[in-house]
Amino acid sequence: MKLATQNIHVTLRGAAVLRDVSAAFEPGTITAICGPNGAGKSTLLSVLAGLTDSVGGAVTLDGQALSGLPARTRAQRIGYLPQSGEVAWDVSVRNLVALGRLPHGDEGAQFVDAALESVHLTAMAARPISTLSGGEKARALLARVFAGDPLWVLADEPLAALDFFHQHEVLASLRAAANLGKGVVLVLHDLALAMNHADRVLVLDRGTVVADGPPEHALDIETIMRTWGVPARWLGEAGARALVAG
Repeated sequence: MKLATQNIHVTLRGAAVLRDVSAAFEPGTITAICGPNGAGKSTLLSVLAGLTDSVGGAVTLDGQALSGLPARTRAQRIGYLPQSGEVAWDVSVRNLVALGRLPHGDEGAQFVDAALESVHLTAMAARPISTLSGGEKARALLARVFAGDPLWVLADEPLAALDFFHQHEVLASLRAAANLGKGVVLVLHDLALAMNHADRVLVLDRGTVVADGPPEHALDIETIMRTWGVPARWLGEAGARALVAG
């Protein structure tokens, strides 16, 4: 079930944030959206989730306009993790994760258990959210997405608050989801993580797509210099590369 945009144009507060963005995202793969601050990455992810309206173009899921799907159907098929998730009530970790089942109208205990396990929070399931660290809370919010068992997982900087170990554990969980046929689209600032873990990288700059393809092509040195303005070089072998400035 392909998720795609065609000639998307978004204007916020009178400024163009996305300009004619066309991209097709494939199930069973991890796509990283990269780019400088203000490039439109979060806006594109929100558009893909059906949460931000465009003033031009269309978003489709399996060839059907996303805007034409009932909200519940859309929520069942697309799981979205915003950049800064807020929790209104101090519920337990398990109850927060269980909220991911709301679009399905069932408790789905097995999905909740699996989601907690995937982010290593099973032992903290009974704890109030207020007692968690920032990184633990970020993992709980991602588990809420997993609990919904969506066809698509859209996550905005899901690794930002995580330590080295949990970054790689979460990436392993996202890879497992892709291996099950789910589509995964991430906003990432860490170009080395995108290079080593994504199947495809889409680079945005000032609202337009400037590179799109396998990581080694989309994040080549010329693109990094042109987009971020930093001379850099890649070290190491495929799958274990480090980016060095200068």
